Amino acid sequence: MTEWDEKQARLQTLLAQHQLDALLLQRVSSFAWATCGAASYVNLAASDGAASLLVTPSGRYVVTNNIEAARLEQEEKLGEQGWQFRTAPWHETSTVIAELTRGLKLGADGAYPGALNLANEMARLRAHLTPEEGERFRVLGRICADAMEQTIRALRPGQTEYEIAARLGQETQARGAQPIVNLIATDERIFKFRHPLPTGKRLERYAMLVLCGRQAGLVCSLTRLAHFGKLPDDLRRKADACARVDAAFIAATRPGETLGRIFQRATAAYADAGFADEWRLHHQGGPAGYEPREYLATPASSDVVAGGQAYAWNPSITGTKSEDTILVGADANEVITATAGLPTLSVTLADGMPIARPAILELT
Repeated sequence: MTEWDEKQARLQTLLAQHQLDALLLQRVSSFAWATCGAASYVNLAASDGAASLLVTPSGRYVVTNNIEAARLEQEEKLGEQGWQFRTAPWHETSTVIAELTRGLKLGADGAYPGALNLANEMARLRAHLTPEEGERFRVLGRICADAMEQTIRALRPGQTEYEIAARLGQETQARGAQPIVNLIATDERIFKFRHPLPTGKRLERYAMLVLCGRQAGLVCSLTRLAHFGKLPDDLRRKADACARVDAAFIAATRPGETLGRIFQRATAAYADAGFADEWRLHHQGGPAGYEPREYLATPASSDVVAGGQAYAWNPSITGTKSEDTILVGADANEVITATAGLPTLSVTLADGMPIARPAILELT
């Protein structure tokens, strides 16, 4: 079964499980997943695209306007996949879905009038990757890692956060991916904000760079930090502790394990390092796919890890953070955003092999 055939079968199963006549997919992430990587967006910041998919037991439709139809057919090649186009003038598209779904019991991948909201179910479908998606994730991971490494090596005191973000974005885009999250903090801002949008502040000594890069719909995440001059002892202690928590997350993320139990092992690692409450200050990550996180792990999560899934954990201790994207393998996990040219910390847990985590790059 091809990737596309498998996804269509999953969608038909979802329809049958909920006794639905049709399923509407409007989110950019769902569109990319169901089409094996096609782009429905125009605005990079949009959650819903400029085209939608409608799936019924007997038909598959692309619903869009006269502006987008040609690109979707000629460049995304959706007609070749078997999608039937329902195109309307740009000022009348709102009526097409209503006409196609009149009298049908409808589900959707988000809020839609009269439809059953299946956002959570679609997130789980997107999070269970095919082997083909795993290969595309590896390519994307290399792109994001290379872009990050080139940017962090080019850091210089006096650069503004805007300038650093511009370099990270350029390095990512030039390699064929889109920087859909590009967060930069320097010096005291790293200690104040977990999601630091870049500003005009100039780098003095310490920088944090966060990237979520997207290609063919898939999203990889990673964070790296750099410090000019000798690293303060307190910051080194926090970085070491954060690396141990991240290693605990990675080691525990194995097929058959629940996210709740993984979370418990990580919070225990926080406590053992002397930072018991830091996990409460920011989410810790979860499965990656066509969203930076398809859903977040919590202490009560019952979702079970499956082989071939991607996970992006991001433990943080005020002033430090550790983040990479991994693929869950049959025998071991693979860090697909590893930055080979940057320093690492080797973390050996009580019950496992050494796990390399990114260290803070010390620059002169």
